[in-house]
Amino acid sequence: MDRRSFLKTSALGGASAAAAGLAAPAVAQGAPRTLTMVCSWPRGLAGVWDAVERFVDNVQTMSGGSLAIDARAAGELVGGLEVFDAVTAGQADMYHAADYYFTGQHPAWAYYTTAPFGMTAPEMMSWYYGMGGKDLHQQLGDVFGLHTSIAGQTGAQGGGWFRKEIKSVADFQGLKFRMPGLGGEVVGKLGASVQVMAAGEIYQALSSGALDGTEWVGPWSDEKLGLQEVCQFFYPAGFHEPGSALSVNTNLEVFDSLSPAEQRILDVAAAECHQFDYALFIANNGPALGRLISGGTQIKEFSDDVWDAYGAASKEVLDQYMDDEIFAETRAAYESAMGEISGWTGRSDSVYTAQRNRVLATL
Repeated sequence: MDRRSFLKTSALGGASAAAAGLAAPAVAQGAPRTLTMVCSWPRGLAGVWDAVERFVDNVQTMSGGSLAIDARAAGELVGGLEVFDAVTAGQADMYHAADYYFTGQHPAWAYYTTAPFGMTAPEMMSWYYGMGGKDLHQQLGDVFGLHTSIAGQTGAQGGGWFRKEIKSVADFQGLKFRMPGLGGEVVGKLGASVQVMAAGEIYQALSSGALDGTEWVGPWSDEKLGLQEVCQFFYPAGFHEPGSALSVNTNLEVFDSLSPAEQRILDVAAAECHQFDYALFIANNGPALGRLISGGTQIKEFSDDVWDAYGAASKEVLDQYMDDEIFAETRAAYESAMGEISGWTGRSDSVYTAQRNRVLATL
């Protein structure tokens, strides 16, 4: 049985969608068509929901109204972490999410959001669009019956919010911490009790004591989520998400039923949304960080010992998946591209930025 057939008939793929009362998407003939998109985000959540709205508007405008997207927020049809199952089972047409939520389906999904000690946002864009990353994304999508596109970018994400200051690696022992993807596995190696939950559940979990800390995105989105109200310490620099892409992935049978023009619209709409969202996050994070500091948030940096521990644990986590052919191929391509890109940017952009900031500080 092929993977797509398995997902449609399995209890995992069908149960969550069926429980939500979803009907299989219908194909309209000769009429405007609406695709249902299930999302991992609460409606209105800063940055990530902006990406959803941008994609929806792009498709509507470029198609002249002949193709529309009905975006459903987390919990409206399925839970935020159930969107993959709903789409691969054929019970929704597409999802908007971070693909690293689905490393339980395959660990290589992480690379199409981010990886520990991985690429920055500009590096990710270069690999994805110019160095074969998009083709590898689609090869993985083919296994699960998905057409893949990245459609959002948060930039570098913060190292996390904590109730207590992290002074050493020992402070992770027993820490109840929310972090998805391979980064969550790394923190687990340091002794944390790692939990994965959708954005809409984080604030309550911190308020109730079910969590001791969390990472989310960055100052702008974190402020809107209210994390400064329940955690005192914020670490702006993190190892786990140096440039996180979001994805719009479409059920492959649905995608194949579209005209070539409509298929192109979806891909171009996603690519423009990716660029737009990155600019939006970068434009808003600086002012938001200033407000957090003014409001009393304590800004901290991890010690070198903690960074070293992150690095050692990251290698251990990545190495454990190297028996999987798809993961090994993806990791090799990703790390090779990162080395080639940083060979230039490390001697140009990085040096310039450091010197610019130094010089301007003296004027």
